[in-house]
Amino acid sequence: MKRFVIVLVSIVFAEGLFVLAAYSQQKLAQTGFQFLSVGLDARATGMGEAFTTIEGSSAAMFYNPAGIAAVGSLIDISATQLKWLADIKYLSGAIAIAPFEGKYGVIGVSLLNVDYGTFNFTRVANNEQGYSDILSWPTPKAYMVGLGYGRALSDRFSIGGQAKYAYQSLGNSLVPVYTQVMDTSGVARTDTTLDVRDYSLSVLAFDFGTIYKTGLKSLAFGMSISNFSREIQYVRESFQLPLTFKIGISMNLMDLVPSVAENNSFFLSVDAVHPRSYGEYLNIGGEYVFMNAIAFRVGYITNHPDYGLTAGLGVRQFGFAVDYSYMPQKVFNDIQRLSVRFSM
Repeated sequence: MKRFVIVLVSIVFAEGLFVLAAYSQQKLAQTGFQFLSVGLDARATGMGEAFTTIEGSSAAMFYNPAGIAAVGSLIDISATQLKWLADIKYLSGAIAIAPFEGKYGVIGVSLLNVDYGTFNFTRVANNEQGYSDILSWPTPKAYMVGLGYGRALSDRFSIGGQAKYAYQSLGNSLVPVYTQVMDTSGVARTDTTLDVRDYSLSVLAFDFGTIYKTGLKSLAFGMSISNFSREIQYVRESFQLPLTFKIGISMNLMDLVPSVAENNSFFLSVDAVHPRSYGEYLNIGGEYVFMNAIAFRVGYITNHPDYGLTAGLGVRQFGFAVDYSYMPQKVFNDIQRLSVRFSM
């Protein structure tokens, strides 16, 4: 017990240091690699992304890696497809492996690929049109690969972490370079050439999380830190990844009605979110599961500049689940997500 308390205090202290280090800086609202801040899993987004304390799925890798510690099968696999703003396509997946029934923890792998679509590139040319097409020019792209680990230190307390490699390319550009040269008569003149510049960056980032079950029915608390990394820069100004700190609470309210709790559940979850990109907000979500087979979800994101209300449906049976979520946008087209999950 003494060892457990020491570990718990150490983890909470370490997370506090990360938060203080992250938010003590004066430069705010200047983040890059924003593709890492997009909600991915259909179940989570259907619940308004109030997912910090929802455990037992490989999709927890994208929200709180401590959640994979409760994976009850040998292998849990999930995948999501969605079309984001401006026809940007996201494809993500996660795998959680729990050897020896999770006695020594659960290993997780997460993958994310972003397809920004097709671009047409041109350059200035001395012709009637004034430009010419550039063929085979690199297009913007991004991806992320993560390796995580989660473990239940006791029947109430779980921890998890993930190291992930994130890459983003904004393509290339032609930049004029001016040099002074001497002509044959000895007169200096300016010569202009075009230099190809590559705008690609990669960085190693980290996620950390904890979940604590109070012992009062299914009431649980949790916290997570996502996208902790060093500052990086493309040309001049440096920036951080979309660092986010969350504190969450959830409970299966059906625990208060034991007569129907065996085959039905109603999880109410609330997350307080402190992102670096903009102001604080709340994620509020609910999930009602009927006969352990059909799920109805609803959520709301307060004070968010892009969206608010969310909804979703899900069907699960024999270790296989299909989830769908709908997120109305305030300005752009509405977002729909489709996720599949398989466990064995």
